[in-house]
Amino acid sequence: MSPTSDATPLIDGLLTKVNDNDPEETQEWRESLDALIAEKGAPRARFILLSMLAEARKKNVTVPGQTTTPYVNTIPVEDEPYFPGDESMERTYRRWLRWNAAVMVTRAQRPGVGVGGHISSYASTATLYEVGFNHFFRGKDHPGGGDHIFFQGHASPGNYARAYIEGRLSEDDLDGFRQEVSHPARGKGRGLPSYPHPRRMEDFWEYPTVSMGLGPAEAIYQAWFDRYLAGAGIKDTSQQRTWAFLGDGEMDEPESRGMLQLAASQQLDNLTFVINCNLQRLDGPVRGNGKIVQELEASFKGAGWNVIKVLWGRGWDQLLAADKDHALEHLMMETLDGDYQTFKANDGAYVRKHFFGRDPRTAALVKDWTDEEIWALQRGGNDYRKMYAAYKAATEHKGQPTVILAHTVKGYLLGSHFAGRNATHQMKKLTLDDLKGLRDRLHIPITDEQLEANPKMPPYYRPAADDPALLYMMDRRHQLGGFLPERRDAPRQIQLPGDRPYDVLKGGSGKREVASTMAFVQLLKELIKEDGIGRRIVPIIPDESRTFGLESLFPTKKIFNTQGQNYTPVDAEMMLSYRESTDGQIMHTGINEAGSAALFQVVGTSYATHGEPMIPVYIFYSMFGFQRTADQFWAAGDQLTRGFIMGATAGRTTLAGEGTQHMDGHSPLISATNEAVVTYDPGYAYEIRHIVRDALERWYGPETGRNRDVMYYLTVYNEPISQPAEPEDVDVEGIIKGIHRLSGPADGDGPEVQLLASGVGLPWIEEARRVLAEDWGVRASTWSVTSWNELRRDALAAERENFLNPTGDQRVPFVTSRLQAAQGPFIATSDYDHLVADQIRKWVPGSYHTLGADGFGFSETRPAARRFFLIDSASVVVKALQALADEGKLERDVVAQAIARYDLTNVNAGTSGSDGGDV
Repeated sequence: MSPTSDATPLIDGLLTKVNDNDPEETQEWRESLDALIAEKGAPRARFILLSMLAEARKKNVTVPGQTTTPYVNTIPVEDEPYFPGDESMERTYRRWLRWNAAVMVTRAQRPGVGVGGHISSYASTATLYEVGFNHFFRGKDHPGGGDHIFFQGHASPGNYARAYIEGRLSEDDLDGFRQEVSHPARGKGRGLPSYPHPRRMEDFWEYPTVSMGLGPAEAIYQAWFDRYLAGAGIKDTSQQRTWAFLGDGEMDEPESRGMLQLAASQQLDNLTFVINCNLQRLDGPVRGNGKIVQELEASFKGAGWNVIKVLWGRGWDQLLAADKDHALEHLMMETLDGDYQTFKANDGAYVRKHFFGRDPRTAALVKDWTDEEIWALQRGGNDYRKMYAAYKAATEHKGQPTVILAHTVKGYLLGSHFAGRNATHQMKKLTLDDLKGLRDRLHIPITDEQLEANPKMPPYYRPAADDPALLYMMDRRHQLGGFLPERRDAPRQIQLPGDRPYDVLKGGSGKREVASTMAFVQLLKELIKEDGIGRRIVPIIPDESRTFGLESLFPTKKIFNTQGQNYTPVDAEMMLSYRESTDGQIMHTGINEAGSAALFQVVGTSYATHGEPMIPVYIFYSMFGFQRTADQFWAAGDQLTRGFIMGATAGRTTLAGEGTQHMDGHSPLISATNEAVVTYDPGYAYEIRHIVRDALERWYGPETGRNRDVMYYLTVYNEPISQPAEPEDVDVEGIIKGIHRLSGPADGDGPEVQLLASGVGLPWIEEARRVLAEDWGVRASTWSVTSWNELRRDALAAERENFLNPTGDQRVPFVTSRLQAAQGPFIATSDYDHLVADQIRKWVPGSYHTLGADGFGFSETRPAARRFFLIDSASVVVKALQALADEGKLERDVVAQAIARYDLTNVNAGTSGSDGGDV
């Protein structure tokens, strides 16, 4: 039963089954409304009704707000604009595109390849795309700067088919669909990724969208960031628009709807969502027992968006005009999505009986129609003129983002085996009969003989170079600023700072104790002051500014808001008052890590999407970064994002008293799986300054041959420690590559041991070094491992080189080369899982022993938590003694003595770290 059926007690919160105790009066009110509309028009009637509702509320007569409109097109026929194109021309090459997209996927399923693809998604969305390509989407050569287009991931064959007709891709290229390595290796063109992947096709795709839900989130922040660039005076983005093409099933992803309110509150009228409502998910109906269009309308309207529904093609106009009793309109509303799907999987006779036949009044509307005429009735999203009207209205609407809900058919025009079928998403190829039928429907000049010659390799179609439709198509793109999609990355250096801002972290903290988070923030403040680069730094903070010590930026740099600040902040009289501004530099996203990650991705790719290098600095509560949004960082890597990911308040034991959900002991392991992320766990401020400088010079400095398209992930801590001054002979190469020595062994003849640590663990090994010498006569060297991950990657790269070059010089991994002269066993500790330090085990030249904080965190003091996990200085001492005993360099009972001496099993005996206090 439909949720809007007369049998239900409510429609949009309004009672439908209340007895009318005065039908004559009710009729008079209805006639009065009809007369008002007839005389003054719908806008005036709307104003009067809204005024009456407002007055009713004042009198305590409450009426729930209505969040949906009837199941008809939002734009009336009489308000549709003149269509400026040549529809015949556009229909001609739209058919070419449909054919080539289907053929490309079919050929990809040929014997010996069998990689398949998706046919039906593009079939439903082709009209939505082509209206944009021919009349709205502006390329990068457009004077206004060009639009941002988030193409639906599963519809990528359509983009490739268009690029083929445009001459940007060859037939060999199309035959490399889903064969990115093997096809180029055969010397037969480039390999095309299955979906929009900038990393794999960096001159073509801009936005990776097939991890569904991430595209909508990024599109919102792309539109917002465009306003930021304008407010900052970096670029005029006033003519640029963001378009996001989405599936109705995709809108069930939390990220798809979770950030709609930002677009509305920031009045992003430069943003348009086009939702392809073909009523099907990947393997079934989106809302078989409901109406997804109505649900989405209510959701977007409630969030403050402008909603345009395009449900019915022009063939329905005459029927709706003749529907004096609104019976057809009522029937459209009452019919469930599951039934609409079934109608398109059958024929005109079925539709006549099971749709129009439900009501004698609607049956009468088509009594003189043939079954073929009924079957020819289109959905609105497959009607070129209806979609043009919607796009034009969206681009002209001011003050709100717009969503277009376009009703389409999945598998449209592909034939009865595909259209509307639950399995259509998984169907990878067309049979010979399917091909012939599609050729006939699309009027493609290919013969039966050509198709029968090899049905598994049906021919592509490309018209003659002087074909009028092709010339028209190319001219439309020329007029709109060039081909799309297109990604440009013209190398551009920016003015980088000299030594001055970095020197702030060189001298140490003296008698003060400073957390590494605060050290980084201190450096950030200096970099923001620098000419050339300062305004290009974009701090992104999800509601933890004061935790990270960034509130001092509020008064001077301000928080970006397209509406400025129209209220008086509660702390207005304070020096560090909260300030919002249209030209603010800080992007404060609220409690929204997913939104912050989307914004990071947008800002970090501005060098390509806008030709304006911008440097995102995303600072977050460590546990809520990679733990929560790893998929978005993966997408950021795919999009070749550059920027700083700052996991502040890092570690499993540093957050005194916080507990399980805040303790991060594993994010470096997650980041290790993302090859676009360069992970560092610095402990000292002077290490941070070299890492940050390396990142900026790598991204935007002179060419050095290193991959620029990486993100730098730094874990920094909230625990204040004594920051040492930078040594005169500091090993900068070691800091950048992952390991450098802090101190050598003391003089003497005792056994030697090597102590390795990262991050907040550095003070523990320095303390362990002292205790080992004083209590046990053991001489220890200490090493700061700034990046376990980078050491492992370097070692794996060396192994691969040696594997493929067995007779040449064998490369020694960096970690091995740095440690190979060191004596004794190696002991490693950190505030992370054992697996973090275990990454380099194979390449450590000696016995290797790791300590780690595995499992869930808990609420405790720092010293007690570290003693519980056995990662503190006393644990390092005992582990070192055990390792020496294992090698026969100490007696075994020494280990037992040490355990008893330091009361190692007593959590209250821990002393590593302060009892509490934050940054």
